[in-house]
Amino acid sequence: MPRGGGSAPIVTARERPALAATSAHLELPAAPVPGGEAAFASLAYGGMVTSPWDAAGAGVLRLPSGRLIRGRGLRRALPPGPGPTFAVYLLSKPPPAVAWEAHWVRWPDFWLPGDQAHARKVLHEAWERALTERVEIACPGGRGRTGTALACLAIIDGLPPEQAVAFVRQHYDPHAVETPWQKRYAAHFPIPRRSG
Repeated sequence: MPRGGGSAPIVTARERPALAATSAHLELPAAPVPGGEAAFASLAYGGMVTSPWDAAGAGVLRLPSGRLIRGRGLRRALPPGPGPTFAVYLLSKPPPAVAWEAHWVRWPDFWLPGDQAHARKVLHEAWERALTERVEIACPGGRGRTGTALACLAIIDGLPPEQAVAFVRQHYDPHAVETPWQKRYAAHFPIPRRSG
């Protein structure tokens, strides 16, 4: 497994059946989202339907599009219920192996990602996968790096950059995004171009 700050995942679940055995599966009715479009008609994962995060669960942030992403502090115990199917770990050192697919973004405490292009790529993947999977974003405390990444995900989701930090502080943790440079990083996160 690669252990550098490269673009390859460092931890990958070897077999989906083992993961599927620990996941809840159900069919969801279509839910309205802004713009009147239906989303989340079913959440397909590996040929199965995967249940989303419980919107009232610990650390779960609902993005404006309706996507649910869980932020978490790794120093705290894993919350009860189903685990993630995909995770992004924002750490200065490689994370330990987990039973789900995960990407590591080298990101020192109180600072910014070491490879910002890699961080953008991984966050875009997390946003895309949050439509059909249980995505978790985590750092040791679950506030600074995690809050900054969640603000970037809100921007990818369509929220104006100047509103992203306030959105995360209101809907995830009032102390999220701990440093002025983390706040500036989120405010200057590239706005994705939408096709269509």
